[in-house]
Amino acid sequence: MKSVRIGYARVSTDKQDLTAQREALIELGVEPDRIYTDHGLSGRQRARPGLDQALAAVRAGDTFVVTKLDRLARSVPDAREIATSLQERSVRLALGQAIYDPTDPMGKMFFNILATFAEFESDIIRLRTREGMAVARAKGKLRGKKPKLSEKQAKELRRLYDTTEYSISDLAELFSVSRPTVYRTLQRHDRAK
Repeated sequence: MKSVRIGYARVSTDKQDLTAQREALIELGVEPDRIYTDHGLSGRQRARPGLDQALAAVRAGDTFVVTKLDRLARSVPDAREIATSLQERSVRLALGQAIYDPTDPMGKMFFNILATFAEFESDIIRLRTREGMAVARAKGKLRGKKPKLSEKQAKELRRLYDTTEYSISDLAELFSVSRPTVYRTLQRHDRAK
């Protein structure tokens, strides 16, 4: 049976593009129809449909290809778990041009260093995000999501609800919002009293 190269690409946000990773995987010998992707999912999130499909597609003797280790995992335990799972199934792991060899002490050390850096980078990004949000909150620039209905609309919604002639579904349809929005608006109005 012929061995195949299965590729995996991932970006963390919907605004990012997978084109560069796809092209790199093709240059690494992966056929375009053998590239599995996840769009808008963090590497820390283990439940990723594209990754699950890619891992299910590889067979003994195949090579699982990622452009960089941080595209595969953002934590050391997760990276090790995936690499061990592939090894147990006799699937090679290629990180860019390099084939990871878990039996080679230098290769194993290099893999662990890369995984540690991927996890460190992820931790730094989260820390900076939290710091930025704290600064914005302190300056009053981070207030949460803006209500869907204006204050005048919210008062009218409350007035109509209090007549008991309108159900939540009626109000949702009348104001072109969802039922949860109606409930939130009523709760906000109750708290404001």
